[in-house]
Formats: sequence, C-alpha cells, structure tokens
Amino acid sequence: MDEISRLFGSIGRARSDSNSSDATQSTGSKLVLRHRLNQLMTCVDDLDSKHELHEKVIKTLDNAFLVCGKRANKPKKDSLRLHMVTWNVATADPPDDVTSLLHLSSPKSPDLYVIGLQEVYSGPLRIVSDIVFDDPWSQLFMSTLAPRNYVKVSSMRMQGLLLLFFSKLEHVPFIRDIQATYTRTGIFGYWGNKGGVSIRLSFYGHMLCFLNCHLAAHMKYASERVDEFEYIMNTQTFDCKKAPQIVDHRLLFWFGDLNFRIEDHGMHFVRSCINKETYNLLWSKDQLTMMKKKEQMLQEFDEGPLDFQPTYKFDLNSDTYDSSGKKRKPAWTDRILWRLRPKVSLPDEQDENKVELDAKTLKQLEEDEEYPLKIRQDLYTSNMEYSISDHKPVVGIFTLELRKMYKTPLVRLQPEGDWSADIDAMVVYSPLQPFPSSTWDWIGLYKVGFSSVLDYITYTWVKDDEVAFNEEVIQVYVSKEEIPVRGGECVLCYYSNTLQCIIGISEPFMVLESKVAIEEGVLPERINGLDRTVANDEFWK
Repeated sequence: MDEISRLFGSIGRARSDSNSSDATQSTGSKLVLRHRLNQLMTCVDDLDSKHELHEKVIKTLDNAFLVCGKRANKPKKDSLRLHMVTWNVATADPPDDVTSLLHLSSPKSPDLYVIGLQEVYSGPLRIVSDIVFDDPWSQLFMSTLAPRNYVKVSSMRMQGLLLLFFSKLEHVPFIRDIQATYTRTGIFGYWGNKGGVSIRLSFYGHMLCFLNCHLAAHMKYASERVDEFEYIMNTQTFDCKKAPQIVDHRLLFWFGDLNFRIEDHGMHFVRSCINKETYNLLWSKDQLTMMKKKEQMLQEFDEGPLDFQPTYKFDLNSDTYDSSGKKRKPAWTDRILWRLRPKVSLPDEQDENKVELDAKTLKQLEEDEEYPLKIRQDLYTSNMEYSISDHKPVVGIFTLELRKMYKTPLVRLQPEGDWSADIDAMVVYSPLQPFPSSTWDWIGLYKVGFSSVLDYITYTWVKDDEVAFNEEVIQVYVSKEEIPVRGGECVLCYYSNTLQCIIGISEPFMVLESKVAIEEGVLPERINGLDRTVANDEFWK
C-alpha cells in the first residue's frame, strides 16, 4: 500500500507541477515520470488480482487515462497580437499621419487595436457635432485602419476622454457581450474632464476589459489619484452575470494619463538621467511605483519597465521639456498596466477549517484549467515623433496566448444568386448555435473595407423581410431599390440587437453593375451609399 501510494503520489505531484508550469515541459521531468511509471509496472506485476488494492489501482489508472485523454484532445492555443496606444492630445487636432503610431509598416499586424486618448477637444460646438458625426480623431483612425480590414467594434466618449476598439474583420463575429460605460471624477464627480471610460467584451469567450483614465493632476495628489482609480473600479458595473464588475474580468488593461509624477529628485538629476538614458535611477521615486508598495489593489497590476523617456511635459512642436516659467519636472504620466484575474486555489484537503467553493468559483477554476489565458508584453515605449501635444504617446504591444472557447460563429450567411440593382435579392442564413434572436435583428450590406458597424450601405430587418424558412435555412428579402447601381465588392453581416454585435459575416461577393442603369444613365437620386463611395474613389484617382 505504501509503495502504491508513494508512486501515485509522485505521479500526482508531477502532473500538478505540469499544470502550473509553462507549456514547455523540461526533458528531465518527463524522464522522472517515465521512471515512476516503470516502477508502477513492477508493482502491478507483483499485485494479486484478488487483493483489494487491485480494484483501486485499476480505478486510479482509469482516471489517469481519462485525464491524459482530455489533455491530448484539447485544442491548441492561439497567439493573438494586441496593439495599445495612450495619448493625452492636449485638445490638438489630429496629425496627418499615424503610420508610426500604429506601426503600420511592421511585418506583424495586430489582431486588435485599442486606442485611449485624453483631452480630446470638447468645446460646446465640437461636442454637438461629435454627437451627430464621428470626431476627427475617430475619423482618422477609422479611415487609416478600414482599408487594412480593421473594423471599429466599439467606442466610448466622455468629454475629452475617448476609447476606441478595433478588430480584424475575421475576429468580429467572436467579439460579443460588448458594453461601454464611463465615470466622472472631476469637480466632485459632476464633471467629466477627469475620470474613466471603459469597454468590456467577450473575446472568443474570454472576458476582457479596457479602462482608459485621466486622473487628478499635480505632484501632491498621488493619493487622490489612487482614490479616483478605486472609485472608478468600484462604481462601474455591467449587465453581465459572468463579469458584473471590472475586477471580475479575466484580463483588465488600465491605461491613460494617470498623472503620477517623480518625487524628491531635483530637476537637474532627472534631466541628467534622461540625457544619459539611466531611467532606472528614477524608478524608485515614480509615484505609481511607490503607491504599488502600499496599495493592495495596485499590487495586482503588472507593468513593463519604464525604459523610455518620460512623456510629460514638452514644449509644443518640439522634443524639449518644459521651458516655460513653471519648468515642470518630466514624468511618466502616461502608462499602460494590466491585471490577470488571480487564479483560484483549491483548499487543502487536510485543512479542518477549509471553506467549500461556491458554484461561481468552481466555474472559474474550471475555466482557468480548460481555457488558459496568458499575456506577454513585447514592446513598451514612447513615440517621440509626434509633437502636437505637451505629452508624447505611449505604445504597448502584447501577445495574448489563449485557448478559444468557441470557433464557430452563431450565424452563417451568404447571398443567393447574382446581386444587382436590376432585381430583388435574397440573403440565406443558418443559425449554427442557439442565440437570443430579436425582431430588431438586421442584416447589413457593407462595402469590403467598411469602418464600423454603422458603415453599412443598406440593411434589412430579419423578421420583417423573412420570406421562407425551415429549421436549417432562412431566406430574407432585399429590395433592388436598396442595392447599389454601380456595384462593387461587398459582404453581408448579421447584427444581433440582443447581443449588440455582429454574429456572422459572409464571404466577400460582387454586386454587379446595373445593366438598366448603364443603358438609361445613372440618375443622381438613384445613387446610394456605395455608389457615392465608388464615385468619390474615381474622382480622386
């Protein structure tokens, strides 16, 4: 009995160590495991089939085979690239080009872009126009990324705070449960010049949250900045059972103009360290680093080394630190941090005071085991090229290694037959998984390279225009009056009103140019959204 217990105990420990280690397992640990298995075989050969241990050994081996089988059948992990930007733009208009900021010349293209801006100009007239139209900064990023097949999935604006989330088109049907909110902390919580805006979503089943903050300014308010952050964390809630608060998300990014300064060191020493690139000599007096030692909540966040110039404060249109009469000391005010949800630990079996895990915790434990999520920061730096603001932008590039919880969209859809403005058309779609359909669901026709969910040419209500269906295939009617006369390459997207996201995208297809229009001439009133886009493209060639 002791020998069997010792052997199985060793195997159990080896497997536990493997679960808590990285994906790459050392050759030495495998050799140890094989040695233990050889010892086990010797014990089994000597074990009497009538002995009571025989049945226990068989059951234990069955469980071991079951566990190994599950692990062998698990799908492989995917590596996805995330590009993040934070920038206090100091009410400036956007630059002409953001190629460098978005690393568009890099051979590795991101899967996701998350862009957080602070102090976007929010004068009364601009705020009114931005309600009706996208603000100039959003327009710039959308027009830059759309031709590269990125879609703006969500955005959130609170006065000068702006948060944008872009995704490659291929991932869009797997981004669900999208919600955005904001919290004011300026002027006793009534003014939105300071505070936080967030976007949370499910990415292949993993709950992610992005929190863009602009916290209180000035050297002496470090504690107030932490208080504001904790207030934002505690007050922002979401209509989601799985992650009702920010801290419930599997992965949280906290970034923005956090306004933490460098204490104690004088101006001469700080600038000397910057000139010599000995940034590490300043780290111990960075207020955020100092506050992390005292505040439990901050200790759960990780951040890459500050191996780049402090990003504040610069003279406009220059790389010179503040030369005004105030001569503000340089500081790393602009930051990107992240927090992986702490893993649940199983209670010690021998602990008499152990607490039974509730259903939610057990679910979380199972998720951590079956669908691991890891994060690696590949780059953390400032971009000195841009000088329209007194802050320099900060870029963080990450690799997310995760096992997808689902790989099939909720809906598959496609055009039926040829499409042109000469005949009414049909869309055929098939639900691939159950989802909460609604009378407000719609299917949109988009030009390839569309910039956002609202950038459709036309749409049709799924329920109102449904013409035929069975359990597997449903047909939806589209009037020829809504189809572009000039034609072009398009896609169809199914939008779920309940889930507030696109849940299915067709393969690209050609809408044919109208033969009737060619013969009769295209009338201006007959030109719809795509026709105008095509006409504009031709004009600028």
